[in-house]
Amino acid sequence: MLRKWVLLGGLAAAATVVIVGCNDSSAPPESSKGADPSPLTGPGGEGRRAGANNAGGTGKTEDEHGHKPGAHGGILVSLGKDSYHAEAVFTKNGAVRLYMLGKDEARIQEVEGQELVGFVTVAGSTDAAVEVKFVAEPQKGDAAGKTSLFVGKLPTDLAGKTVQVTINNIRVGSERFRIAFSNEAAAHEGDAMPVKKTTEEEAKLFLTPGGKYTAADIAANGKTIPAVKYNGVRPVHDSHPKPGQKICPISETVSNPKFAWVVGGKTYEFCCIPCIEEFVAAAKEKPDQIKDPSEYVKK
Repeated sequence: MLRKWVLLGGLAAAATVVIVGCNDSSAPPESSKGADPSPLTGPGGEGRRAGANNAGGTGKTEDEHGHKPGAHGGILVSLGKDSYHAEAVFTKNGAVRLYMLGKDEARIQEVEGQELVGFVTVAGSTDAAVEVKFVAEPQKGDAAGKTSLFVGKLPTDLAGKTVQVTINNIRVGSERFRIAFSNEAAAHEGDAMPVKKTTEEEAKLFLTPGGKYTAADIAANGKTIPAVKYNGVRPVHDSHPKPGQKICPISETVSNPKFAWVVGGKTYEFCCIPCIEEFVAAAKEKPDQIKDPSEYVKK
């Protein structure tokens, strides 16, 4: 069998990344508007951690939880010891959407309608935190008085900046949690990417035939490497494929037609560039393990 190599942490074009992490015990950001004295952020922690806790425990560490993408293109944040989850999505117009999810992050979690107060600090800044209100915006199907979505709006002068958001009090049933998240990892996504130069190792892998990988495949792929062909294309990793959906042959997440590669005269779809690399290597070294593209579908 092919070794599974799962890359998590991609995101949709309109969204930015939030990084999952553990409870940060560093000093809290200041606020002139009465912030809770112990939010999960502080000097040295801005934009590098996100997580949540309650009175009885802390969130999992980054290694334990992993960088998992959400269905809306954001990244999942754990509440408590994975008791619940939230998916935070920053949009280009400065809105921040917070989707509430269950222990199984594929399930929507309704919570009591409430107004959340977030405190936003610019990464690396010593300025006081700015208060941002997150208003309940019930989605279709939410019960009366309940909501599964909160929406906040960053001030104009903070939109587009790398920020850390801390919400000190969110109620889920009888429990109360804190949650913190950041958009730092995606702040550089809009930067111009230099043209990728083909390394000797990449040329050997993609530009020389072997096993099921033929000279005709190399020509069909444009006589180039994936890192050049798909330069600037961002992966979106959805780890919850539905039955019948195409999946990446390596990670078994939902495949993306933007990351297609011809092997053995047939077109395969992947989730990202590293998975293409691993698949081509397998096609050359262990060709008997390569299945037909039609086999890479969620059962």
